[in-house]
Amino acid sequence: MGAQPEETRKERVDRELRELLEETRVVLPGLELLFGFLLILPFSNRFESIDEIQRYVYLACLLATASAAALLVAPSARHRLGFRKVDKERLLFAANRHLIAGLTLLAISIALAVYLASSAMLSSSWAAIIAGSIAMWFALWWFVIPLLRGR
Repeated sequence: MGAQPEETRKERVDRELRELLEETRVVLPGLELLFGFLLILPFSNRFESIDEIQRYVYLACLLATASAAALLVAPSARHRLGFRKVDKERLLFAANRHLIAGLTLLAISIALAVYLASSAMLSSSWAAIIAGSIAMWFALWWFVIPLLRGR
């Protein structure tokens, strides 16, 4: 959405901040679900049988998911901690950067999780191809197309 007619700068910043926080609320449930599954995975019996590469992929996936969670929640935490003291326009720009970085890490997490699931059924080569395809799919729809349409 662009600027609304007769919208003051303060109104625009308030609206854009609300929109950004709402977008974050849409992403968080999926992230929380993925994070929850990743946290319980090492406690399953089958986890003992995964190879070293799968363990490293799992760890990378877990860390990327935790980092995505931190980035996606950071704007809300900053807003709360700076209640009535924070410059909302600065918060908006910082929150936008956090959201983009968090979405990037979430896409990486999903691709790594797809690798883990695929490698349990297929060869590691096929799992890598599938995970790479998923990563490219996310890059295309979440970043490339929106950036090209913005021109």
